Amino acid sequence: MEGTAGPYDASVRIVMKRLGATLNDPPDWSCCGSTPAHAVDHAFAAALAARNLSIVEKMSCATLTTPCPSCLSAFKKAQRRMAKNKVFAGEVNSLLDAPYNCTVTAKSTLQVIYEDIGLDEVASAVTTEIPDLKVAPYYGCILNRPPEVAGFDDPENPVSMDRVLEAVGVKVVDFAFKVECCGAAFGVPKKETVTYLTAKVLEMALDAGANCIAVACPLCQQNLDLRQAQVNAATGGTFNIPVLYFSQIMGLAYGYSPEELGIDKCIVSADSLIRSRKPMDAPVEGQEAPKKKAAQGE
Repeated sequence: MEGTAGPYDASVRIVMKRLGATLNDPPDWSCCGSTPAHAVDHAFAAALAARNLSIVEKMSCATLTTPCPSCLSAFKKAQRRMAKNKVFAGEVNSLLDAPYNCTVTAKSTLQVIYEDIGLDEVASAVTTEIPDLKVAPYYGCILNRPPEVAGFDDPENPVSMDRVLEAVGVKVVDFAFKVECCGAAFGVPKKETVTYLTAKVLEMALDAGANCIAVACPLCQQNLDLRQAQVNAATGGTFNIPVLYFSQIMGLAYGYSPEELGIDKCIVSADSLIRSRKPMDAPVEGQEAPKKKAAQGE
């Protein structure tokens, strides 16, 4: 979020502030272990996540939110296993400077917006229309999985991102590949596999009638956006579809500029789509703006 996914961080902070949510960064936070740590040692992996949860606990915050599905999965798995297994919890806490008492709930930023803030608030903040945008909502393979850990939305046919984007007035297409894997972090060791998986997601988005893909994961964004040229070179394809974070699309609907939201940093340009933006109730080209009713007596 402070590196290659900087635009995601910027757009999430802008949108959350616009919706009236206060974000408090945990002081001295550290890596959650992401996806590789559990392959080394389960207790060590849980400790990496639990250290951050312990910091949030000390802040007297009941909820930890993260835009990243890998971080979310690490936090939720540590929480679940420590709460269920006192022996494991003791092993994890022995690795920490301060014990974690399992009082924090980890949620994705999408979940906070969808469930805690609500669609009415999401819709009420809209100031701008983007009529040319047709979005395929891509959740990726771990945001809602496994269901017993994620505890949010449907693991096979999630709808939260669809509903949020519809609430800001964006056209959402019926996308069959919304939870298929794009290859995640295997772009270097398994390049051919990632190329194939990414190509299938891009192809299905186009087949669904989309001209843009919305994501909620930095790795998904990287594979689908950054690797399109690699996919075209390997497959002979001509993919050129913008891949935006769902929070960037929300920010556009709230009237923020592409530069403020980091959209100008995308590899595949979205300029042709977002050029159609216009303020709500703006006149259609070639038509006059609706006249205001005259006050009584005028």
